[in-house]
Amino acid sequence: MSFNKLELTNRINDVLASLRPFFEADGGDMKLVDITDKGVAQIQLLGACSDCSMSQMTLKAGVEEALKKAAPEIIGVEAVILEA
Repeated sequence: MSFNKLELTNRINDVLASLRPFFEADGGDMKLVDITDKGVAQIQLLGACSDCSMSQMTLKAGVEEALKKAAPEIIGVEAVILEA
């Protein structure tokens, strides 16, 4: 898949910024870690969201759908856990 990674990163970060207040209201946050060559956005969930039982549903039903609307190049979203 061919895409401009910088431009796509900016669009994804704009979407995440628009969703951030909802995450912060529950004590959490999220950040874009990477975009794979296949078009999968790798998102790290932070704070209360990192161990929430609903996090996978939130990623698929909320974040993924919003990202696909703003960035059709994205074929999916996956959560990543980074070691401190």
